[in-house]
Amino acid sequence: MSTKMSEIHSTISTLSKKFEATLTRGLAVEIAEFYAEDAILLPAGSDFVRGKNDIKEFWQMALDMGVANIKLKILEVEQHDDTVIEMSTYTLSGSDGQVIDQGKGIVIWKHENTTWKLHRDIWNSNTSQ
Repeated sequence: MSTKMSEIHSTISTLSKKFEATLTRGLAVEIAEFYAEDAILLPAGSDFVRGKNDIKEFWQMALDMGVANIKLKILEVEQHDDTVIEMSTYTLSGSDGQVIDQGKGIVIWKHENTTWKLHRDIWNSNTSQ
């Protein structure tokens, strides 16, 4: 891995760890701050979730349904100027540690002002419904 790729992998990993910690605190308004102003979620089994306010409401709904923790494992990152493509896996669990869902996803990060923000976020479950 080149030095530049190693640096961006480290940066995205650090942001992902912060995202995990923020979700564990259970504050949807803070989770939404990881997203760009024009961000879009593409959750499985749902329509587009557009913009920070709707993203905040989406994550509040997930928290209200019992999601208390997320574990992200970044498999690869690829940078193209001010865009990074991340492929990862996730595990969602409740406050009792019970696994709620596991799956994989793609995130497109954009460099916005002085930091990286989630621009597009799509995931799907490994669990059959």
